[in-house]
Amino acid sequence: MTIADTQPHMQSTEEIGSAWDRMVAKRRFYTVLGLVILIAAFVSSVRFADESNAGHFFDRLPHLFDFLSWLIPKDWNDVWRALFDIASVNDKGGEEFNFDKGRVYVWGAFYIPEYFELMIVTINVALISTIIAFVFALPLSFFAARNLTSSWPLRVFTKRLMEFLRAFPEIVIAGLFSAILSIGPVAAIIAITLHTIGALGKLFYEVAENIDMKPHEGMKAVGANWWERVRFAALPQVLPNFTSYALLRLEINVRASTIIGAVGGGGIGEELKLSISRGFGAKTMALVLLLFVTIVAVDQFSAWLRRRLVGEQAFLLQH
Repeated sequence: MTIADTQPHMQSTEEIGSAWDRMVAKRRFYTVLGLVILIAAFVSSVRFADESNAGHFFDRLPHLFDFLSWLIPKDWNDVWRALFDIASVNDKGGEEFNFDKGRVYVWGAFYIPEYFELMIVTINVALISTIIAFVFALPLSFFAARNLTSSWPLRVFTKRLMEFLRAFPEIVIAGLFSAILSIGPVAAIIAITLHTIGALGKLFYEVAENIDMKPHEGMKAVGANWWERVRFAALPQVLPNFTSYALLRLEINVRASTIIGAVGGGGIGEELKLSISRGFGAKTMALVLLLFVTIVAVDQFSAWLRRRLVGEQAFLLQH
């Protein structure tokens, strides 16, 4: 091979390198340009918000954490007393330290601490909402699946319905039903259920569209109707994943029910809002501690159960 024979190869290599450099330079330029536009939009938005804010955000920024000083209890033992409804030595007849007044007596001298009872209400709201939503989202997902439902109008209607249900945040729906049904857990259950139907329905039909169709086709060949094909060919394949998604949604709904409680949905969220607004440090810390422990426990239990249902390999990176 002569030098002349290698010349075109060397030129092509140089051209490839030059084209690569130009492409990298162009991508860097667009990246920097995008960041500049994003920063400019952010600064403009913050300035507009600051000018529109009656309290002036930047003027009040040094006082951002002042409220923490109001919520730090003078006696940290009061946090445990508030959590378990034990009488406080600092109780002088007001509401800040009347921890033992909230006891929920069950039998004789045995009682459930008030905050534990409110936490049970919050978990019940999330649990009932998830179960009801699962029951409705299950059939809707099969109606929306392209490989299981041949009717185009039915698929479109089902998908638009689920999109409508998940379009509005739970807190907005809860506010609407609180005005209609009065405040309480019922409005929270309806709000979380409607949103969860839309959210689970989308996840479910995406799973259903990826099933193995051979069992379905086999049952169709022997004369099985649509319901039988779904029940015996599709459902066994998707049920573990459906249950896993429902447990994941339960974790989200526990947090959602807490937030909705702050707008009149009952449960622990309402009590937390009142404690913060009144500056009751010990009660607020007790509520935050109970919320943290409960959410961690629910998350860990749900993760363990999902692993048992779908297998450990589903949570590992595939190489």
